[in-house]
Amino acid sequence: MSNKVVTLGEIMLRLSTPGYERFVQSQKFDVTYGGGEANVAVSLANYGCDSYFISKLPNHEIGQSAINHLRRFGVKTDYIVRGGERVGIYFLETGASQRASKVIYDRNNSAVRTITEDELDWDTIFQDCKWFHWTGITPALGKNAQELIKKACTIANKKRVKVSCDLNFRKKMWTEKEAQNVMIPIMKYVDVCIANEEDAEKSLGMKAKNTSISRAELDETGYFELAKSIKNKFSFNAVAITLRESFSASRNGWSAILVDNGDCKKPYRSKQYDIQIVDRVGGGDAFAGGLIYGLLTKENTKDVLEFAVAASCLKQTIPGDFNLVSLKEVEKLSKGDGSGRVDR
Repeated sequence: MSNKVVTLGEIMLRLSTPGYERFVQSQKFDVTYGGGEANVAVSLANYGCDSYFISKLPNHEIGQSAINHLRRFGVKTDYIVRGGERVGIYFLETGASQRASKVIYDRNNSAVRTITEDELDWDTIFQDCKWFHWTGITPALGKNAQELIKKACTIANKKRVKVSCDLNFRKKMWTEKEAQNVMIPIMKYVDVCIANEEDAEKSLGMKAKNTSISRAELDETGYFELAKSIKNKFSFNAVAITLRESFSASRNGWSAILVDNGDCKKPYRSKQYDIQIVDRVGGGDAFAGGLIYGLLTKENTKDVLEFAVAASCLKQTIPGDFNLVSLKEVEKLSKGDGSGRVDR
């Protein structure tokens, strides 16, 4: 049986200050690569899926370095188009305690913004494919990317490939109005929607009740109602919402809920993890990767969600964008072993 999964988006050069240094004091950057859909592709490769990433990268050494980084972790890069002038960059300052992390984008005119649908062989891309994943970050890149996502989703639907979308609203890339004008019409092609409370409000115009993230207050009932409302409005097969309680930049509560066709009247909430944050960037992507893997391989809502939440919990203890954990490690945590004892 094929376990081919395809993701589409932008992989960027990530330049982060060492440790917890601020931008204004640091004299060097740590270098790696990352991006929403690329992060998901790495997770799925780690779990043994036939994982492909679609993008466009310049035909020079930095573009090749990004491709090599994906290949290093098992992602297949056959469908990446070469061309354009530059790789997008994001700068990261890691926060601590009450000081929040900061991201600065430098991604205008990046190569992926020039990709067009006729540069891709869609029949080959979706041959024997089980799943296609994208995020709201990609259509925020501009008209080309919006048309590309719409085309990919349309063909995926025709070929009966499951489609998931992580809404991933980015206020530094577009406004709420722009996001809703683009995202809401594309939702008809989506089978599985992944979000947090901000994504749902900014991208779909749907708000969770009685919740204050800044005060670390979550109302479970409000989230259950939000998930059911989103599912019913857009006829999704499943809706997953992550619940992050930000006690500080260094410590978060982390859980999620899932409502699907099997148990729509009683959404399931996962166990909650109290995480001492090492690097939270990519945590949502790790959740998406775990959810996709769970939906492809597991039989019930509980096991699917516990796997996804455990995977994303582990990611937030790992520096960098990618979730570099094995299937065995995620299964171990999802089944209750979170002691952190030395494995020897």
